Amino acid sequence: MAAAASVARPAIAQSDTLRFGLTPVFLSSDLELLDRLQTYLETATGHLVELVTRRTYQEITALLVSGELDAAWICGFPFVAFQDRLSLVAVPVWRGRPLYQSYLIDAAGRGARSITDLAGDVHAFSDPDSNSGFLVTAAELAARDQRPETFFGRTLFTYSHRNVVRAVASGLAASGSVDGYVYEVLREVSPELVAPTEIVRASEWKPFPPIACPRGYETSAKTEALRGALMRMPDNGNGKAVLDLLRLDGFAIEPPGFFAPIEAAMESVRRLG
Repeated sequence: MAAAASVARPAIAQSDTLRFGLTPVFLSSDLELLDRLQTYLETATGHLVELVTRRTYQEITALLVSGELDAAWICGFPFVAFQDRLSLVAVPVWRGRPLYQSYLIDAAGRGARSITDLAGDVHAFSDPDSNSGFLVTAAELAARDQRPETFFGRTLFTYSHRNVVRAVASGLAASGSVDGYVYEVLREVSPELVAPTEIVRASEWKPFPPIACPRGYETSAKTEALRGALMRMPDNGNGKAVLDLLRLDGFAIEPPGFFAPIEAAMESVRRLG
């Protein structure tokens, strides 16, 4: 925290504030991480930065779509659902690619090898608007003409990928759907949390949760400043420190069609009704 606090923030009029939203796709609410991110973005963009957090994806998406946020790190699911009202700013790069996986997890030692083995479970999802924490599993079941609410004995939403792991580790849930990026970082930084769980299935690679802005904001001065700041992070000492905390390599620019796999998953679930 001291290192972050030592970086002087620019003196800028409050009206020039860049409001940046963070959903539970964000790895952690760690105060050092948030402070370092805010400090870096303020220095790199020349704008005051307000980090806006909410409990659910829906709350942040609503603020973003209505233009009450200048940009937000959201999930690919709401980005595709509101693609007529949102534009892409940048996509995080993890382990060399802008991709991640959804994991099905259960208690270590159970021996489950596929989703079939989880039938009848109490199953934890992260958020109804999460790709990795809900949609991927729902689409896998839809391909079998099954729905989560009937395939599983009971389902619950934890509104945090970390809390999905906690639910399975503690026995509150028998299995769960979780962001593979978050799971892998937790395995590194909180091995005691992940140890009571194991991966049943890793999905195909999916587009990483993006940074998005409201449609019409994509060429605004604030968006251009934010995009530039994100792209320069690996080459800046403070930016690299934030990336290291997030275990990310940097950010990339991808075409909107990059998220087509999520749109296909949405359609498969929609067809089932």
